[in-house]
Amino acid sequence: MKAVIIENYGGKDVLKEAEVETPKAGAGQVVVKLAATSINPIDWKLREGYLKQMMDWPFPIILGWDAAGVISEVGANVTDWKIGDKVFARPETTRFGTYAEYTVVDAPLLARIPDNVSFEEAASIPLAGLTAWQALFDHATLQAGEKVLIHAGAGGVGTLAIQLAKNAGAHVITTASEKNAAFLKELGADEVIDYKTTNFADVLTDIDVVFDTMGGDIQKDSFRVLKANTGRLISIVSEPDQAIAKAKNIVAKSIWLTPNGEQLQAFADLMASGKVKAIVGATFPFSAQGVYDAHALSETHHAKGKIVISFE
Repeated sequence: MKAVIIENYGGKDVLKEAEVETPKAGAGQVVVKLAATSINPIDWKLREGYLKQMMDWPFPIILGWDAAGVISEVGANVTDWKIGDKVFARPETTRFGTYAEYTVVDAPLLARIPDNVSFEEAASIPLAGLTAWQALFDHATLQAGEKVLIHAGAGGVGTLAIQLAKNAGAHVITTASEKNAAFLKELGADEVIDYKTTNFADVLTDIDVVFDTMGGDIQKDSFRVLKANTGRLISIVSEPDQAIAKAKNIVAKSIWLTPNGEQLQAFADLMASGKVKAIVGATFPFSAQGVYDAHALSETHHAKGKIVISFE
């Protein structure tokens, strides 16, 4: 099968096409013929070598951890899935990712693609969607009526987090540029703060939950807006300052996504009913050049919604 691989760490020019062995389904697994995958910042951070302590893998490495396609092989002991099923998943994090024509997925991590959702839309969801879901509900235990601040609302995780939080009955505030304000209000944001003209920490107070997708000074300023004693700061970027958290008596933690098929199916059900929609901002073809261009866009930090790779 064709795959886009890296054989060493480096810039975008290390991405190359190669013929590699097509994976086989082990017990409890299926093989998915990919129709689409998507780009996440973890992809190019790993490509650059920033994560080699965490993921000390031998080369070659196939990047990518979003799968959408059709099951082409079913392993032993798999009873809920059959060849031809349209599925999407966030597979386990291994060096055999989804920049490839076929990928192996553990059966419990699969979810069905709703009839009203395209492969490209489905591919945009797993990693970003599960990240938003777990940050808001598993870790922040966001409740109806609470105020949540979601940083960088126009990004891949932010667009989904806004919709999930609004659907859960929260009052949703987000930071973004003015050009994306109307779009984010359509998704469910109650307030959009233009980060170019306004420091959110100067205008907000009594926030119940901050979802930090930025880190640095933005994370530090986020402590200022949270309610003392009951506030929660959940970061997907870096470990928050525990001394500040202790002084304010609040929960502040950094999280890492756990692949979860049941949560992804719940997400799919929200999409099927029209309560949540995928936001695909850009699509590139499956090739070394297509992935190169997709990484280049992701690295700007200004992509709107998700960046998708299509195999069609």
